[in-house]
Amino acid sequence: MAPTPHQAKTAKAKLIAGGKQPKARIQRYLKTTESQLVEGAKSSLLLKGIRCSDAMSTVLKDMRSVQSPHAKLLTKNNMIVPFDDAGQQSLEFLTTKNDASLFALASHNKKRPNNLVMGRTFDRRILDMVEIGILQYRSLNDFGGLPKKRLGSKPLLHFVGDVWSSDVNLKRLQNLLIDFYRGDPVDSLILSGLDHIMVFTAAEVSLGGQDATPIIHQRTYYMKLKKDPKGGKAPVPYLTPSGPDMDFKIRRSQFASPDLWKLAMKQPAGVKAKKKKNQTTNLFGETIGRLHLEKQDIDNRSGKKAKALRLADKLEKEEEAAAIESELGKEKEGLNDEFQQAYGFAPGDM
Repeated sequence: MAPTPHQAKTAKAKLIAGGKQPKARIQRYLKTTESQLVEGAKSSLLLKGIRCSDAMSTVLKDMRSVQSPHAKLLTKNNMIVPFDDAGQQSLEFLTTKNDASLFALASHNKKRPNNLVMGRTFDRRILDMVEIGILQYRSLNDFGGLPKKRLGSKPLLHFVGDVWSSDVNLKRLQNLLIDFYRGDPVDSLILSGLDHIMVFTAAEVSLGGQDATPIIHQRTYYMKLKKDPKGGKAPVPYLTPSGPDMDFKIRRSQFASPDLWKLAMKQPAGVKAKKKKNQTTNLFGETIGRLHLEKQDIDNRSGKKAKALRLADKLEKEEEAAAIESELGKEKEGLNDEFQQAYGFAPGDM
């Protein structure tokens, strides 16, 4: 029989406390690690592999600058092979210890030069990983003197190319990149807070007669909003390359099984918005409602008429009454004439 959540929590507390009754400090720590209805920004852990070149160290430093303040960089090399069971256990330990749900491991060797493994965890276990090979890189230092993003600002993420929707691996990679760079979750944005945009362009390139391999071009631009010269209300963005820029391709991937992915995507009942009956939202965010009423007799229903229409109706009724009176008078005169011819005197002479 599976333990209840309370029993699992007690067992975990005893394990941390060394088999003894947990102290108040451990209890407070366990309370911070519990699942919450509304979670904040995801933290990322940046690591160096067994061998890491200076170029890959620069990549990690730039990633920390882009994700700051929700990123932590470890400077020492780690004996971790991410796609092995032992390496995954080490990653799970380090991410749990540093309270990070995202990680990136940089390495460089002859077989896989300029290698970067990006992944995330769910319930303190590895959820998915993607290994990419960096083909070309321009760091933040290569854009010296140009404006950079503000600390903690959220980027605009733009994915260009039909491959993002047709390729299953790129769909998962897109979801992973959004998790890495989205920053703090917010309900609304102000235009003055948008200062940079990250563009990911996927293009299929065939090398040496082999099958077409998608290559992703990542570009980062500093964005300044200015007044529309044509007089429009919405400001116009002006883009300036600010870095970091890189070109990379996917080497290996390890995605979650459908059951685990479904469990990770499940939302608690308290967060889900209650569906309102007979209300829908269209593409432009407008609310459309539907009303259910009884059948109405529109033909016999009279509404309020304008003054001109009321006068027209009055004149029309007066004309009809005058026409009827004239017809009745003619009929009366005809009857009187027939009576006089038959009896020799008019009806009024009696």
